[in-house]
Amino acid sequence: MSRIEDQMTARLAEITRAAVDRCATEIPFYRALPRDLLDGEVHRAFTETTRLIARTLKDERVPDPVELTEIIDWSARRAADGLPLDAAIAAYLVATMTEFELLSEGIDALELRRYAVHSLRYLASVLPAVALAHLHEQQQIEGQRRDLRRDLVAALLAGEPAAELAEQSGVTLAPGYLVVLLRLAPGESDTRRTIRRVQSALDAHQQADVLTALTADGGTVLLPWAPDALERLPALLGRIGAATARPVTAAVAAADTPAAVPDALGEAAEVADLVHRLQLPPALYRLDDVLLEYQLTRPGRALTRLAAKLDALARNPVLLETARTFVRHGHNRSRTSTELRIHRNTLDYRLGKIAKLTGLDLADPGGMRLLDAAVTAHALL
Repeated sequence: MSRIEDQMTARLAEITRAAVDRCATEIPFYRALPRDLLDGEVHRAFTETTRLIARTLKDERVPDPVELTEIIDWSARRAADGLPLDAAIAAYLVATMTEFELLSEGIDALELRRYAVHSLRYLASVLPAVALAHLHEQQQIEGQRRDLRRDLVAALLAGEPAAELAEQSGVTLAPGYLVVLLRLAPGESDTRRTIRRVQSALDAHQQADVLTALTADGGTVLLPWAPDALERLPALLGRIGAATARPVTAAVAAADTPAAVPDALGEAAEVADLVHRLQLPPALYRLDDVLLEYQLTRPGRALTRLAAKLDALARNPVLLETARTFVRHGHNRSRTSTELRIHRNTLDYRLGKIAKLTGLDLADPGGMRLLDAAVTAHALL
């Protein structure tokens, strides 16, 4: 009775054909391949694998370093071509089962045991190398993709040509974008974990990869423009806050074309700066939300003179903080007294002192508007 390795060589074409057909039936990736590819490159790869199994079985050894290097190189090239790791491993297992079923009939127990043990030793030697080759290649591809996407974001933000980078990174440029500047409140110091959680929340929100330039404290996000994009942003900030356990502040501006992204970035940056300087609470802010504050930052004597309205409070930090809190709460006396932890009568007394020292009539709407503007101007200078 001939040894199994001799049968493998003699029935090479039959074994290979059966293994290819079974993979095309049972493995979704191979089932989707064109028949000419199955009959060509895939068939040749299976043939060489069967020859190697027969050769190593005859010599009673596992693949040597040279043979293993060839397997790793082939696996890396297939991974670069898009072969998933699960499909690669499944192909080895399906081919081994097919080969075993074809060759096991009429073989004595000792020869069958020798063949079965060798097949397992072969797989134990080869499959870790195949997995390593795939994972390494995928890391390389992902690293290149990440670099290209980073360059794409930088190009869009700088107003540089981005079409070629978009094509190379597999990104379809949107007709327009929302430029969102995120600021996370101080918290977790694990930068990679924070960035990963923010990116995951963004991708889930968009149901696609979102272009970002993130840091541990926030970063820049480019969300494709859609009619409901602005309406959905507060919910997104809530999810980011929940994912990071850190309150989120965001400034947003719209760019109706990719070329308008730098202008939108500039607008969002000015809004973010105002929000930070005015110590506004975590929320979503657009230019429309801080129009007065934005205008007060423009150069001119009026800003200085408005800020000077509070000079009389400079020697009394308690009154100055009372004025700021009163303005921040929209003149709501209950919320103001609660935050300051004082009685309403005490607040009324302090507001009277503020009115007397500044000369502003807080019983008059015009006086209130001037107080608002003065507090804002004072914070901006």
